[in-house]
Amino acid sequence: MTEQFNAQIDAWVSKSEKRLLAIMRESAKRVGIESRKTRGEGGNMRVDTGFLRASFQSSLNAMPKIDINARPDTGGRYAPNAAVELTIGRAELGNTIYMGFTASYARPREYKDGFVRLAAQRWDVIVEAVTKEAKARING
Repeated sequence: MTEQFNAQIDAWVSKSEKRLLAIMRESAKRVGIESRKTRGEGGNMRVDTGFLRASFQSSLNAMPKIDINARPDTGGRYAPNAAVELTIGRAELGNTIYMGFTASYARPREYKDGFVRLAAQRWDVIVEAVTKEAKARING
């Protein structure tokens, strides 16, 4: 009886950890998406060439550093960086996921437009929404 109970507890803990990890990863992904959302999409980021948005980086080791030499090419167009989601997908419970923009003008744009801080302030709302969606999938 005790072995069966222990197995049930172990299975429950394993499922809970997997759910927590999925909620953490999805929430981090959505905060990143929110920080890159353009004004036209209801966000706070101004987009001309897309260079700033494409400079979005992530790491599990340290905050991405601004590259003072990183500037867009004249007439260039830039696509968002998909590698961020790969980093988030490698994160484990207890890891810190660092995300930031590396374009040389990222800091002054953030001070003016607040695309990072306003997205970060939505963390609780995003986690709540992701949790609610996860519960609906489990119970539905």
